[in-house]
Amino acid sequence: MTSLELTLLYLFAAVLGVVVFRSLKLPPMLGYLTVGVVIGPNALAVAEKSESITLLGEFGVVFLMFVIGLEFSLSKLHAMRRHVFGLGLAQVLLTLLIAPALSIGFTLLFPIWWRGTLDMTWQATVALSAALAMSSTAIVAKLLAERAELQSEHGKRIMGVLLFQDIAVVPLLVLIPALAAPTQNLVQSLAIASLKGAALVTVLLVGGQMVMRTWLKIVARKKSEELFVLNILLITLGLAWLTEWAGLSLALGAFIAGMLISETEFKHQVEAEIRPFHDVLLGLFFITIGKLLDWRLVLAQWPLVLTLSLLPVIFKSALVAALALAFGSSKGVAMRTGLYLAQAGEFGFVLLTLASQEKLVPPELFNPILASMVISMLATPFIIMHSNWIVLKISSNEWLAQSLSLTQTVAQSFKVKDHVIVCGYGRSGQNLCAMLAAEKIPTLAIDVDRDLIEHAGFAIYGDATRPATLQAVGVHRALALVVTFIDTPAALRLLAWMREHAPKVPVIVRTIDDRDLEALQAAGAVEVVPDALESSLMLASHALAVVGVPMRRVIRIVQDQRNARYSLLRDYYDENKDGHH
Repeated sequence: MTSLELTLLYLFAAVLGVVVFRSLKLPPMLGYLTVGVVIGPNALAVAEKSESITLLGEFGVVFLMFVIGLEFSLSKLHAMRRHVFGLGLAQVLLTLLIAPALSIGFTLLFPIWWRGTLDMTWQATVALSAALAMSSTAIVAKLLAERAELQSEHGKRIMGVLLFQDIAVVPLLVLIPALAAPTQNLVQSLAIASLKGAALVTVLLVGGQMVMRTWLKIVARKKSEELFVLNILLITLGLAWLTEWAGLSLALGAFIAGMLISETEFKHQVEAEIRPFHDVLLGLFFITIGKLLDWRLVLAQWPLVLTLSLLPVIFKSALVAALALAFGSSKGVAMRTGLYLAQAGEFGFVLLTLASQEKLVPPELFNPILASMVISMLATPFIIMHSNWIVLKISSNEWLAQSLSLTQTVAQSFKVKDHVIVCGYGRSGQNLCAMLAAEKIPTLAIDVDRDLIEHAGFAIYGDATRPATLQAVGVHRALALVVTFIDTPAALRLLAWMREHAPKVPVIVRTIDDRDLEALQAAGAVEVVPDALESSLMLASHALAVVGVPMRRVIRIVQDQRNARYSLLRDYYDENKDGHH
């Protein structure tokens, strides 16, 4: 197969995999992994081994670490320091300590079966524990956003842990190659690797920021987009080469490059320019990982694969939940945090592959471990989907806590009627509540972020997409319900429930653009307000005024545009047309 044919095959398979998994509302990363398995040498065998494709996959990891470094923010870390350096640090360290101890314990308790299948050196168990410590930022963050849970109590803890895991990858990339050194030289190898890493990072971060800012300004003055992109590629790959030359990893240099650029004013431009390279190359990396999976070995060793799929998920969910409890979370929040972080992660594949390359992982165990990681990631959307049911089944206290919360909500809203329910108390929700209050219209706002509602007397903690919460705030007595958060699937579920249980209450929905307009209207929204339309109208009105169009005509033009777009306003303008002309 020629290089062109191989490239076309990978592109076709990648597109097909992403389309199928997007249709199933699953992360595209799982599509790439599945495609790799299908076209790999152990299935259809239509993709032969190619060093060039493998190299591109390695570049995908480099750009993944670059983007992580680019998103690295000291202010963000400070704001989330309790979750990042408390819960996140404890989770990674205890996984590295407990998992190897458990492996030794199983070896002693079940010597025949365990030694025959998972007999490994302690260095191998530490390397695998490093991979085990990682969870999938791509999958979990996407599902949290879709479920509007990023600002929930468990959402904040989850994102804090994921952020620390991303940071922890850097020292782990230094640790694993050092573990591969001969036992007698292990301490020396670890010390040398740590000193190299610390020295290189210190030199680059201390003197590198000023050099990076100055150089990017020089490049930006040339006003050449292609020169800017080429420069970013040169910096990323150049620093990756420098750290590899120093005996460290490619990914460490890319992470440092991202960190240096994140402190400049060019951060957002760089992020926009590099994102296509990052996504495409990372997709190739996951395809190459999928190609390594031999499904025949998986079937032959299915009891081992099943064990390796279940035990890590149970271990991680229990450990994270216990730590969250120790850090002051309620039992329900702790259990949800554990369930959401139970799966393997994309960096787990990176660390597993590195451990395999360093001959730390026995070859006969690589495929079962890889298969178990893929299975845990495939199961994640279903675990999260049923997380509330699982929590309620396990913990009776959580059911009582939810009942108490709903009782308090009912007590707060019992005397309120003819009110407007505002679902989401972010910036849009706060502005809306202020305007309603100015008109002396009773208002009840619902949000899952306790920090937002803490000082708002008319805001209630709860999930606005849950029927029990809507009933508790007296939705049947309300004048209207306004959905201010942008989450179309959640809004559609809410509209379906409203149409069945409170059809007389008008619902107004906010969305990003017109893409979901018809679906939301068909679901029962009396009006859909796209942010894109409103921002474009404001831009147009200011532009018209600046260029000299009379203000009366500007207002008329904007009114005509809204008249054509919004049915409620169109009816109003039609009835009052004569008075407005």
